[in-house]
Amino acid sequence: MKVFAISDIHGCLDALQDALDYIVPYLDEGDAKLVLCGDYTYGGTHNYAVCETIMKLQNKYGWDKVIALLGNHETEVMEGRLYLESSYYDEEREDRIVDWLYELPRYHVEGNTIFCHAGICEEAGEDWEFGTEDYVFTEKYPAELGQVPGLDMKIVAGHAGTSEIAKDPHFHDIYYDGASHYYIDGTVLDSGYLPILMVDTDTDKYYEFINGSWYDILPYNELS
Repeated sequence: MKVFAISDIHGCLDALQDALDYIVPYLDEGDAKLVLCGDYTYGGTHNYAVCETIMKLQNKYGWDKVIALLGNHETEVMEGRLYLESSYYDEEREDRIVDWLYELPRYHVEGNTIFCHAGICEEAGEDWEFGTEDYVFTEKYPAELGQVPGLDMKIVAGHAGTSEIAKDPHFHDIYYDGASHYYIDGTVLDSGYLPILMVDTDTDKYYEFINGSWYDILPYNELS
């Protein structure tokens, strides 16, 4: 099965639609899933529309095929600390989307991969699922790198921009540390696009979509 992941859309509807243009044909074929790793809101100008687009995808393909996870901005909305739209308020749309947010999980496991917004409690090792507090899944910062002790799984997360992790303001692709972590927040508000990660669960290999083709994701320190 092919499992696609994108994260940190931040109200950028055009970037979301561009990513979906490549992903949806796989969903139509059937043997594929899409995991959205949170932060659908805050920053761009189409927060309502981004959430509603995801909701429509779930209604069409099912929640088992389109998995939307909570990010820190969604939890802020649920706690009343942030509105979905900063420029205007639509009570009906706001209430409908907030009700949807309360149904979303904080992590998803597919094969050998843990998907979440920010990270897990790595000290818990193979007991990460029970050893990670809710806020860690959505708010963990800064990004951890290296092998997670006692855990033979990969973690796919957003939250921390890959340009920040790489210490390169021009880097907006997927950051793989060569061990346990794939970070996929490409800072869409700066780059204008969403990196797309694909996991082939049959081969346990990870790919990134670049310029119309899929490429193996190399560790950052091996990129030329």
